[in-house]
Amino acid sequence: MRALFLGRARLLIPVLAIVAMLVAVACGGDDDDETTPTPAESGTPTASATAGESPTTVAAAYPMTVTDLLGRSVEIKSKPMTIVAISPTAVEFVYAVGGTVVGRSSSVDFPEAARAAKDIGTAYQPNFEAILALKPDLVIADSVIHAQPNLRQPIEQLSVPVIFAGAESYQDVLDGLELIGQVLDSGEAANKAIAGITKARDDAKAAIAGKQVSAVALIADRDNTLYAAKDHSFAGDILVQLGITNPAASQPDSGPFPGYTILAPEKMIEFNPDFIFAITPAPKPAPRLASLIPQIPPFKGLKAVTSNHVVDADVQLFLQAPGPRIAEAFKVVADAVKGSSN
Repeated sequence: MRALFLGRARLLIPVLAIVAMLVAVACGGDDDDETTPTPAESGTPTASATAGESPTTVAAAYPMTVTDLLGRSVEIKSKPMTIVAISPTAVEFVYAVGGTVVGRSSSVDFPEAARAAKDIGTAYQPNFEAILALKPDLVIADSVIHAQPNLRQPIEQLSVPVIFAGAESYQDVLDGLELIGQVLDSGEAANKAIAGITKARDDAKAAIAGKQVSAVALIADRDNTLYAAKDHSFAGDILVQLGITNPAASQPDSGPFPGYTILAPEKMIEFNPDFIFAITPAPKPAPRLASLIPQIPPFKGLKAVTSNHVVDADVQLFLQAPGPRIAEAFKVVADAVKGSSN
């Protein structure tokens, strides 16, 4: 497969290599290590938020025991005031419900206010001494990134309460917001955020109602191999939520990235999707995958290419910071699709 890719797109390899060199496709996105965590089964918070529901806000009573997204029971003795969040997703959950953090992982750049927090290392290599030096009364780890034992165990051994909240799907985002809102006694803010995300999903779905389109979400690795998001990835679930057909959904799990499948050029030609959402992990000025795909000779005849439907999908929204900004991701997809003639 890779030989075919190299043979047909030899002139593009130097350009693709620039992108691939900076690829960091793990969901947390702030580590140079290309190891991607194996996703664990997510537990359900004590009171699970379901799309479309408007749960009643109840004032928090401490001490409380909550169930995090790894299914762990955690006692919170008093309202947390000094919080360290060890992934972009965890940080965004906190700010989405009106909280703040004193420590955050290295790549966090949203929201702007979070950048002032202490850098405690990357999501994949957190500095535990730096975390404890901040004297937190709560650490929020990522239930996706930190589910693997080599990260989970040392985090759980910290001498402060730890909850795990991350996102691999739309429902995970709602559950994470409800959990953090419960822990921080910010139920009203959490409910408002959940309602806003649910409305964004519903509005996007309504905007493309009647459109019979197919789409794939793609990333590329350092060897120039393409990977397509399956339904159980964050990007794939965005397509599912909007009723868009993903031809890669039925492909077997393959490659190093959970939720993605290796996409050989001939398979891409077979799929011939109406839309391609191309995700480039490398920051600008590295060339965008969306601009490179149309230049690959075998892909020039694809419907997505000939119709100018290759979309540059923001890496933060679709891959590296899956979380409350899924509302923006829904709009990106809907805006691309609603103007098509399909």
